[in-house]
Amino acid sequence: MNYQTDVCIIGAGPGGALLAYLLAKQNISTILIERSDKLGKEFRGEHLNKDGEMILKKHHIFERIESLGLLRMSRVEYWKDGNIFKMIESENGHAGIHVPQQHLLQSINNQASTHPSYKLMLGTKVTELIQNEEGQYTGIKAQQKGRIEIMVESKIIIGADGRYSTVRKLAHIKNNIHNHGYDLLWAKIPAPANWDPSIKFALVKQQQVALFSQAKGFVQIGWNIEKGSYPALRKQSFKPFIQRLIDAFPSLNLSIERFIKSWLDFTLLSVQSSISEVWSKNHLLLLGDAAHTMTPTGAFGLNESLKDADLLSDLLHQVFYQNKDISETLRQFEKKRKPKLITLERIQFQREKEFQSHFISS
Repeated sequence: MNYQTDVCIIGAGPGGALLAYLLAKQNISTILIERSDKLGKEFRGEHLNKDGEMILKKHHIFERIESLGLLRMSRVEYWKDGNIFKMIESENGHAGIHVPQQHLLQSINNQASTHPSYKLMLGTKVTELIQNEEGQYTGIKAQQKGRIEIMVESKIIIGADGRYSTVRKLAHIKNNIHNHGYDLLWAKIPAPANWDPSIKFALVKQQQVALFSQAKGFVQIGWNIEKGSYPALRKQSFKPFIQRLIDAFPSLNLSIERFIKSWLDFTLLSVQSSISEVWSKNHLLLLGDAAHTMTPTGAFGLNESLKDADLLSDLLHQVFYQNKDISETLRQFEKKRKPKLITLERIQFQREKEFQSHFISS
């Protein structure tokens, strides 16, 4: 089966999905390819800051997400010895918004589906990039449902397929990975009764523990551990380990005892940041985590992907309606966004280095 389109986007996460919608709205034919069989699989980086909120409001998506459910967090708290040590109230009324990825992607896809220039292909795995004699990327080959071979011819290919990007690997683009010295244990538990939505931090054995309130009455736990230490940690007794979390946040006692009973109730996330050596190459462009993977610090990842999509949709309008050169336009996107992401990566390193200073009395 063969298809033709103006833009082929691989990866239906927030950045890829938003870009597909914004292009389709401009009557730029767009095929969005997603490896999973459904949109909105659970995602851990679902924290929206003011930049991401502004973009979603700009494109009239935020209100639709809000109707499905989101959660504004009132403040940031630093806890020490089981009590609040320091509290920071937000100037704009909330310290961040939890947006379930399913609600975000459902809202974007519902809007995009109203445009005939938009096509979503689920359960589709890219297997090959197609190049012409000049080396320009002109399409992709893929498998649908593991058995149907398809080919998509496209003027522009966008790799928005995450930190382990297949597109980046197939295009032989080097990814510069930076180690931040820690990995992360994730868990999600029901919030206790009368839980005040907020972001809470504690210092446990000189490592950061973060609690993020979530929509539908949950708390997400992110516990920093030394890089590569998890195999040795799992050989130790679990009870003393989890008791440290209870001591840090006593109100979670019952929920922790009921829902975190062993190491199996945690998910390990290998933490790293990375910035690809080049983002644009022969009519192909990397977007979001495929180009710049962030650590959880500062919750930048989701928001930066949305900013990528917002800018790129404007630039691609110039390609298709003002006859701007494709290669130069994609390079222009990289020149505008890459320095900002390099700066953000430095900010993350600095915040991680300074975290312990929040627990020192002034």
